[in-house]
Amino acid sequence: MRKMIIAAIAAAALSGTAYAEVIKIGVVGPFSGPFALQGKNFKAGIDAYLAINGNKIGDDTVEIIYRDVPQADPAQSKALGQELVVKEKVQYLAGFYFTPDAMAVTPILKQAKVPMIIMNAATSAIMKTSPLVVRTSFTTWQTSTPIATVAFEAGVKKMISVVSDYGPGVDAENAFKAGFVKAGGEVVQSIRMPLTTNDFSPIMQRIKDSGADGVFAFLPSGPTTLGFVKAYNDNGLKTAGVKFFAPGDLTQESDLPALGDAALGIQTTFHYAVSHDSPENKAFVEAATKAIGNRAELSFPAVGAFDGMHVIYKMIEATGGKQDAEKAVEAVKGLSWTSPRGPVSIDPESRHITQNIYLREVVKADDGTYMNKEIRTFEKQGDPGLAAVK
Repeated sequence: MRKMIIAAIAAAALSGTAYAEVIKIGVVGPFSGPFALQGKNFKAGIDAYLAINGNKIGDDTVEIIYRDVPQADPAQSKALGQELVVKEKVQYLAGFYFTPDAMAVTPILKQAKVPMIIMNAATSAIMKTSPLVVRTSFTTWQTSTPIATVAFEAGVKKMISVVSDYGPGVDAENAFKAGFVKAGGEVVQSIRMPLTTNDFSPIMQRIKDSGADGVFAFLPSGPTTLGFVKAYNDNGLKTAGVKFFAPGDLTQESDLPALGDAALGIQTTFHYAVSHDSPENKAFVEAATKAIGNRAELSFPAVGAFDGMHVIYKMIEATGGKQDAEKAVEAVKGLSWTSPRGPVSIDPESRHITQNIYLREVVKADDGTYMNKEIRTFEKQGDPGLAAVK
């Protein structure tokens, strides 16, 4: 037997045949704790991609290794990133739901010779921290800029903005204010809340007292957004005629059953809705639903992960499965494809995704469930926030 193995190796060497390798991808995200559903969507998107495309690229096999960061924790995220690179010898790092976690890991990419594919974290500045970062999600500048136009066109002249006080929240505040003031409106007050805020009644009172006829809000998707939208209704702002505008984090599909009629009529701008009408999305939703087990739990992090895997597969093909971070990133600059969300491309300069942003309104579907219905398209949107990053 030993002679046969040696002979096979020698024959392969003479023929130039490469032996199959396992290419490891390390995925960091919240797979337990209050944001576990977002991590579950990461996994659903990845599993859907593998189900449709298989786990082999040529003779090489792709293996996914998951690491859990239950909530924003830069120190833990960096430690896990280092462990994945050093101990597990991953060739790619991916995932990263929270901006602080992604920012903590980017300094190790160059030495580790590993690219990072951002599947969610939405602060524009991440892209400036390393040339080895590629984003397949969105930024809050990208999703918050169009809603400013929508709000002004709806007749709102005075707005108050309320955001979580961390990178994406600050980006969302600045994006909305820039767009709304440019349109001719006025932002009368800007409120930044700690990420740990869960009692929103005092915030609702400040909105009432501001005299604004509309509110713009951004919080990270999960329990906090659910609580904020409920408080908006419970404190009488909706009945008082204070219009509500936000990026789509505030009405992710997995929260809609809990929000119920309270969410009806809320307009948001976002890069993806589960209801998006295209053959690519129908195939994706079918595969992702099988992966997650319950379609009602499916939301936007899944499509960021699905497209992230597409980019990684293209990187693996370009490098022949070998570890070459610079070549891998170079290979996907300018890459374009049809995503479940619509036509997308990787900007060759910023390495950020260019995509359509859709205005959606929460409505009841024919079967009585709640959905984000796309009613307008802002085509080929880049990231306006990159110009604001010094």
